[in-house]
Amino acid sequence: MQDQIDIEALDEAAAAAVLRLVGLDTPVIIESIRLLKCDREFYVQVRSTDGAEGLAFTNGRARYLHPILNQKIIPYFIGKDARGLEQLLIGIYRHSSNYKLLGQALWCPVAWVEFAILDMLGRIAGRSIAELMGGAVRERVSFYVASGRRDSTPEEEVDYLQGLVDETGAKAVKFRVGGRMSHNEDAAVGRTEKLIALARARLADDIDLHADANGSYDPPKAIEVGRMLEEVGAVYFEEPCPFDHLEDTKRVADALTLPVSGGEQEASQRRFRWMIAERGVDIVQPDLHYYGGLIRSTRVARMAAVAGMPTTVHISGGFGFVYMLHFAGFTPDIGRYQEYKCGIERYQDWFEPAIEIGDGAMTVPTGLGNGIADIAAIVAGAEHID
Repeated sequence: MQDQIDIEALDEAAAAAVLRLVGLDTPVIIESIRLLKCDREFYVQVRSTDGAEGLAFTNGRARYLHPILNQKIIPYFIGKDARGLEQLLIGIYRHSSNYKLLGQALWCPVAWVEFAILDMLGRIAGRSIAELMGGAVRERVSFYVASGRRDSTPEEEVDYLQGLVDETGAKAVKFRVGGRMSHNEDAAVGRTEKLIALARARLADDIDLHADANGSYDPPKAIEVGRMLEEVGAVYFEEPCPFDHLEDTKRVADALTLPVSGGEQEASQRRFRWMIAERGVDIVQPDLHYYGGLIRSTRVARMAAVAGMPTTVHISGGFGFVYMLHFAGFTPDIGRYQEYKCGIERYQDWFEPAIEIGDGAMTVPTGLGNGIADIAAIVAGAEHID
């Protein structure tokens, strides 16, 4: 029988202050927040009345969520003291009945604003985001590389993953099984079974395997696939059942010795609390954009820590791995690996000091705020999206 987890202890952990506002002794009044587009990237830029600024990267959903950002989110923050960010994240939920938008439509835009404000506060205080969020606990983060495809053969997938391992030095890989929210249907007949076996046969013995089902299975089928993964020594099984089928996912987690992860699509702290208290998963996995940013995700991690459970965040968007690095920099238990979608070369020179990658790990940014050295250079010539 599992140990009983104290719900009050989870709530207390989640409610504790997250930000460490040392060096921020005077109000930081938000004067403007703007959505900018430069080439294919969307940015959120915040400025204070004193001329301080911060920059955030969206996860691409700004293409269709920008009306919510501009009409429902930004107006609430204008004129507020950025030092009260934790309370502002509570207030924005109630403001203008925003709770009716619960999910990515609300929390992605809120996350972009939060990232920009944290960047600005770090620059004013002379601190990195990790220092603002309680202090760094590690300098390097081990990662896995992944394929997001299901339209490929098992042979093509393993070849692709081997190429990523050769390129990055990663010690772990993730591949997709099932058909994505597919009611047990595979992407192609026999693909999952063959891919699991082939990945173990052809990748080096010391390469750890992850599998992501994207909600493909009911519990009996998920357990069947999970047993295959256990036989090849996989290290975790992501989202085996549809994301909102919490009890079904718990059945799978209870049946397998292989750790089961979930939470990528979750928007509710209460449901994360249920997953943790009821051991509905073995690893919680909030998305830093979908769940509303670093502060809200830290509250999930603190609840998970009470239960001895790791928090391995999900990332969305090309720049999302940088926010993952910040989260991993200050969160004690992040599990064995974090996801890296590759492409750091495009951004590496933006940071001071530069992010280093090698031997399956990346360094955590330690510069001011998010670590970007020159905001003006990045947004030069950008178009304002209103």
